[in-house]
Amino acid sequence: MKISKLVLSTAVYLALSAASYADKASDTVNMAFLKELESADVYFNTAREGLLLNHSVWDGLLYRNPETGEYEGNLAESWTWINDTTIEFKLRQGVKFHNGEPFNADDVVYTVNFVANKDNGVKSQTNVSWMDHAEKIDDYTVRIVADAPFPAAEEFLAGPVAMYPNEYYAEVGPKGMAAHPVGTGPFKITELEPGKHFVLEKNDDYFGGPKGMAKVSKIDIRTIPDMNTQIAEFFNGTLDFLWNIPADQAEKLGAMGKFDVVNAPAIRVGYITMDAAGRFDKEGPMTKKKVRQAIYHAIDRKAIVEALVKGSSTVIDSACSPVQFACAQDLPTYDYDPAKAKALLAEAGYPDGFTIDFYAYRDRPYAEAMMGFLNEVGIKTNFSYLQYAALREKRAKGEVPISFQTWGSYSIADASAITSEFFTGGDWDDARDPEITEWLTTADKSTDKAARKDLYKKALTKIVDEAYWVPLFTYNVNYAMSKEMDFKATPDELVRFFTFGWK
Repeated sequence: MKISKLVLSTAVYLALSAASYADKASDTVNMAFLKELESADVYFNTAREGLLLNHSVWDGLLYRNPETGEYEGNLAESWTWINDTTIEFKLRQGVKFHNGEPFNADDVVYTVNFVANKDNGVKSQTNVSWMDHAEKIDDYTVRIVADAPFPAAEEFLAGPVAMYPNEYYAEVGPKGMAAHPVGTGPFKITELEPGKHFVLEKNDDYFGGPKGMAKVSKIDIRTIPDMNTQIAEFFNGTLDFLWNIPADQAEKLGAMGKFDVVNAPAIRVGYITMDAAGRFDKEGPMTKKKVRQAIYHAIDRKAIVEALVKGSSTVIDSACSPVQFACAQDLPTYDYDPAKAKALLAEAGYPDGFTIDFYAYRDRPYAEAMMGFLNEVGIKTNFSYLQYAALREKRAKGEVPISFQTWGSYSIADASAITSEFFTGGDWDDARDPEITEWLTTADKSTDKAARKDLYKKALTKIVDEAYWVPLFTYNVNYAMSKEMDFKATPDELVRFFTFGWK
């Protein structure tokens, strides 16, 4: 199958070629999100957009320096492992939340105990379920106790585990935090239209820490779900910064020489997941190994990368990102072989193929290319293109037979943030393989790095052998910005708003 390259209408470019730019006099960076963020409470969304807000509006106890990879104290000045399951933190004094509430041990204890309680329904349980509870030692000393050894604890505490104001959150809860977010971070949210518009203003009272003070006064973010519309506004100067631009659009923008266009690798991976456990249909085709293997053989992943994804992306076979600890790469693979795919379908009892609902939430051209390959071997697809939150909830309920998904692991450089998220029996586990669950659960609690690697390799190998997923490719991110902007991309796919500046 040949894949046509994405082509934007040249008329759009010609009509806007004389556009002017907003200057930096207002000290405001205007940008857009493609996805409508379901909640500004960072514990009740799993979207990358929410993680970007998290890192600029809230703080964690630790911070991972993107240049060195080292952990640094953030809301905690220092930390000590008391034993394999307990970390003691000495907290930074003099920090205030955006509403004036002072930060202390009570906030850490309340936050950890709230999010670790499964009854409170945090969306990504892997981020928090390793914590059993937190204990206050004194006003500025606290201990976090894991339910078992968890070697990736520091990585999570430097990433998605944000600290909330205990008094405010106890009063307003997740809905109140979503409506009026309050953190300690370098930016505070001063205007919010749910899912549509966010205005972040520099927190002049920020304590600094490893993030440093914000370099611009304001970030104005609107949800604009169409990239062509974003590009049009970029030309007009009403947007200063574009993020997640498809490869062909980025190439066109770069060729014009009027903008700074940057491509950077990302921790995100794309994959196809199938209803192997039969939650959607106990007798459905996805429950048959040979059908899943046929799908693996049917899709020319290399062609999709070369024609559509481009940049620094590569084909993968691991159910994780190559940059993550314990993500083995020397695994079996399935070559693109449509004849083999057809033979496997016939062996599975589908000599004439079958029809199935195929779901996706982003990168529609990629999904359409995959469906084209499936169609060629006899698998006819009914395409359902949903909002991310809607598809996530359908999948959690076991209502999705096959879907194209992506996962950015909250920028956590450990395979537990993806492989364990999807293969340890949770809502999004479409395989429900008890052997894999046991291996991963043991690996995630082991402090022996070599043992962790061995167990992960066993799990990842079985995932390939059973074709529970079709790992597709790593992602890359294309950014475009006005030449007045100063921004350095990092390989963890985090846009740190507090590093935005002007030349």
